[in-house]
Amino acid sequence: MNSSPSSESVDASPEFQATPHLSIVIPVYNEENRIQASLDTLIEWISERDEQIEVLIVDDGSNDDTLAIAQNSARFHPSIRVLSEKHLGKANAVLSGLAAASGSYAGFCDVDLATPLSTWEECEAAFRTGARVAIASREGAGAIRVGEPWYRHAMGRAFNGLIRLLLLPGIHDTQCGFKFFTRDAIATILPRCQLYRDATVVQRPRVTAFDVELLYIAKRQNLGIAVIPITWTYGEHTKVNPLTDTLQNLRDVLEVRWNGWRGRYG
Repeated sequence: MNSSPSSESVDASPEFQATPHLSIVIPVYNEENRIQASLDTLIEWISERDEQIEVLIVDDGSNDDTLAIAQNSARFHPSIRVLSEKHLGKANAVLSGLAAASGSYAGFCDVDLATPLSTWEECEAAFRTGARVAIASREGAGAIRVGEPWYRHAMGRAFNGLIRLLLLPGIHDTQCGFKFFTRDAIATILPRCQLYRDATVVQRPRVTAFDVELLYIAKRQNLGIAVIPITWTYGEHTKVNPLTDTLQNLRDVLEVRWNGWRGRYG
């Protein structure tokens, strides 16, 4: 996680000194063509709710107008904060956002909003019944995938089978980009993360299995994990590279398994 003084933050309003009920972290990299539409959707959703919500847009070193668009929205909407990071990859962006989040609950979702924002209501219900982590799942009874190519689904199932075998039995979708945590769960999980603690600048989008480590730590620390089946829409503009990212994810899973054997998540 990058915590260097070079990270810049744009806070929209001094009224955000109060503790928000919910913090939503959204990592972005070269999303100038769709970030405004997503922000508009988020702003409308927030306006319909009574509790205070903050949205942290974490720019992962974009070289287009993504950062400028996000900063412009932050100037007019006090619910939006913007963090500017070097291009260290999605894992760093998410972890930096979670570390900066001030909500009683905090989590992350993808900029394409492929998981409906209404899923948060089910996460919140799970927290009320004792869960400390709530994740959306594209698998299981009631889950529906819309528009996903068959080969992507097949690759995902094979990868998750390995994860269940080595790390997380019973969790059939660790990679859906919609995960939320209680404040104490974040305080427990983040200091124990080993992957990408010393991330370096990358030259292309870096999609990794950092989610697996978050969930594995939660399991090792006996934090209750609620799994919520969703209707999920495949994003045509995905940055996932089926070959290189699959190999990177495999390395991440094996490293988490090795760290677990060595007791690094105690």
